[in-house]
Amino acid sequence: MTPLAALLARRIALQGPIALSEYMAECLLNPDHGYYTTRDPFGQAGDFVTAPEISQMFGEMLGLCLAQVWLDQGRPARFALAELGPGRGTLMADILRAIRAVPGMTEAAQVHLVEASATLRRAQAVRLAAHEVIWHDTIATLPEAPLFLVANEFFDALPIRQFERRGGAWAERQVGLGPEGNLGPGLAPAAPLAALAHRLGDTREGDIVETCPAAPPIAADIAGRIARCGGVALIIDYGGWRSLGDTFQALRAHQGEDPFANPGEADLTAHVDFEPIASAARAAGAAASALIPQGVLLERLGITARAQTLARGLGGATLASHIAAHRRLTHPAEMGSLFQTLAIYPASAAPPPGFDPAVMKDPDADHA
Repeated sequence: MTPLAALLARRIALQGPIALSEYMAECLLNPDHGYYTTRDPFGQAGDFVTAPEISQMFGEMLGLCLAQVWLDQGRPARFALAELGPGRGTLMADILRAIRAVPGMTEAAQVHLVEASATLRRAQAVRLAAHEVIWHDTIATLPEAPLFLVANEFFDALPIRQFERRGGAWAERQVGLGPEGNLGPGLAPAAPLAALAHRLGDTREGDIVETCPAAPPIAADIAGRIARCGGVALIIDYGGWRSLGDTFQALRAHQGEDPFANPGEADLTAHVDFEPIASAARAAGAAASALIPQGVLLERLGITARAQTLARGLGGATLASHIAAHRRLTHPAEMGSLFQTLAIYPASAAPPPGFDPAVMKDPDADHA
């Protein structure tokens, strides 16, 4: 039993089962035993690899997208270039390198990183040593200025709640103790839930719906700033539109495992439901694009041409690795379709390059 498992078992024995969201928050961010607060989980030596670690092309394409929006919005003389959950700083470094090609943009940018982990802040400081960086614990302290923001694999790590349909009611999934004192899932008594009343029409008995309480307020804060000051937010994550099914998972040493087996030692994530994020953005006065697969977005932004340019002069294993990285980022059988992208932008503006405007097809397609 891990130290955090023992701590949680004692708490549950005294106070009763806890919500899945509380379990997830403790596993990831407990000050002494949390997954993100105690380690650098990225790369081959860690537990998972993100798109920026696969190839510089990912960040370059996003950087060029941001640059075109900056030009389209009149080249604001000062703007916040922000990232949520910036990992080792690799993505921001690639973005900054890409926008150097746009006269005046680097000078206008003020880099802001929203990062709770002291360990990862140190890694970011090394990677971005050539730049002045301002760190934030939350988005609340970002400046009131045009906001050009990227969130890659940020929302998937926010704590979720799970509800199982029982007739016209919902039973919340909790974490309790098994017969041998081990942590495991259970269900609270079923009860009507107004927040999920709209899901009674598209679910059946036993279906699981996941909600992420933190996601809509974060999206609303971002969108409100963009509506007031201009800018754009690019959100990239694995997930889809309107949650259905159990997507809660643990990853350790690049392998899946029981999410209750080693609390604090494995990454816990869930697929992102983009619907409430888009809804919150629109309610805050901004526009939200249609959902676009990552592979489609990157191809629209010119990743294949960039890959061909970078391939010149490469050979052997280096060229093979480069080709594999392009495929991994874009192919539907790899990250190309699993990961989806959403843009938040001013309601008066056109969608950013690569994105399409959203089309509402039915009256309940956008729940505030």
